Amino acid sequence: MSPIFKIGPVELPAYFTLLMVGYTLAVYIGAREGERQGLDRNKLIDMGLWLLVAGIVGARVLHVIADGDWPKYKALCQAPTEVFPMPMPDGKKCQSDEDCKEAKVGEICNKEKGTCHVKDCLRVFKFWYGGLVFYGGLIFAIGTGLYLVRRYGLPTWKVGDLAGFTIPLGLFFGRMGCFFNGCCFGRICTSWLCLEFPRGSACYDYQLEHRLIPPMAQYSLPVYPTQLFEAIACLLIFFYLFWKIRRKTFDGQVFFLFLILYGIARFLIEFLRSDPRGELFGLSTSQLISIPAVVVGGFLYYYYKKRRTCER
Repeated sequence: MSPIFKIGPVELPAYFTLLMVGYTLAVYIGAREGERQGLDRNKLIDMGLWLLVAGIVGARVLHVIADGDWPKYKALCQAPTEVFPMPMPDGKKCQSDEDCKEAKVGEICNKEKGTCHVKDCLRVFKFWYGGLVFYGGLIFAIGTGLYLVRRYGLPTWKVGDLAGFTIPLGLFFGRMGCFFNGCCFGRICTSWLCLEFPRGSACYDYQLEHRLIPPMAQYSLPVYPTQLFEAIACLLIFFYLFWKIRRKTFDGQVFFLFLILYGIARFLIEFLRSDPRGELFGLSTSQLISIPAVVVGGFLYYYYKKRRTCER
């Protein structure tokens, strides 16, 4: 696994590449299904593009606020030698900035620790390095989506159902991107399920920063591959809801089921996560959002199902 995809001389960030592949497929499949239901395909594609922007902005904002990384982003600009250390190859220690530049592992040498660093005042905006919280994107996208369906004159819950079965597909690719990037990793473990992440991955950098591994280590300690756990869960949810959307009994049913199923899966998987992501009352930010997502999804499912029954 590698955070970079190399296609000849071209290098692409794995996380961002898979994120865009997943989103493109989700919009394409959603627009086709919407057209089959009699909705305007062009309007749905336009909505998809706006929702992409809203989703990325919301996901990044929640990451900066909830994951507690703002001090690191600030230090990366004002005091870069204090954060994100990058070891020299073969466990060597840098003696000057030139050593880091020649080894291509940074621009600034911390002579005291012998580690290399990069000064980047714009990293907080560079989401393609990772650092997106899905629920932040979902909240922003829902708000934007409600505005757009009214502007375009589209039926709210019909469009919501399209999002309900395509979001898990986009999440599958997004989590695979997390896997290659080594972010969103799990707790250290010894089970046969556990995997080691290579030098340069987010998991490796985290363990190195917290002195869980020595600078000369080539791989991280084995951890639960929670990215794969969630990717599999999202793929199963997608297949089920793709089957369900053509058999639904009322508009909104698929979206409500998505909130319930994903909320439960995310809540459980979070217990195995170890990366910094905010915590309150012993629960992560995503777990705290999962609870109302499941409750709201369950309430709306019951309400609209009951109303549908009363209308017959």
